[in-house]
Amino acid sequence: MSGPSTADLDTWLEGVDYPVFVVTVHHGGRSDGCLVGFATQASINPPRLLVCLSTANRTYELARQAETLAVHLLDAGHRDLAELFGGTTGDQIDKFSRCRWEPGPQGLPLLSDSAGWMIGTVLTQVPLGDHVGFLLAPVQISNRPRTDTRRVLTYQQARTIAPGHPA
Repeated sequence: MSGPSTADLDTWLEGVDYPVFVVTVHHGGRSDGCLVGFATQASINPPRLLVCLSTANRTYELARQAETLAVHLLDAGHRDLAELFGGTTGDQIDKFSRCRWEPGPQGLPLLSDSAGWMIGTVLTQVPLGDHVGFLLAPVQISNRPRTDTRRVLTYQQARTIAPGHPA
């Protein structure tokens, strides 16, 4: 017996909206980052965040070896960052040469124009099909003023970005 198709799930989720994030990583003297559509708070006490990275992209290759990741919240006014980190690949360009960032703890790139970021220690990695879930324990959080105080950038606003790598 086969289950529902990807198209069936897409139809079922049509209209559902949730924030997108940029995850950055630094390991072995290399940095990268990608747009993430699958992320959620996974525990209240202790606080935990689950972010899922596609196994097809370069960010995943660095993240699977890293001890920490930075997760950036984007406000609705920063679609340009979503396009840079979602529509290009670190295999071909240096994304960080095209945006403002500062080095954070352990060399993590922190995006200067994000609405805030969270640095998390990777507690575990869980295979989830074509993505791997990284369970993070927050160790540092920075909130910044949002350009649009009412909204964060969401999946529905970013879904037209052609991915730099296939999912």
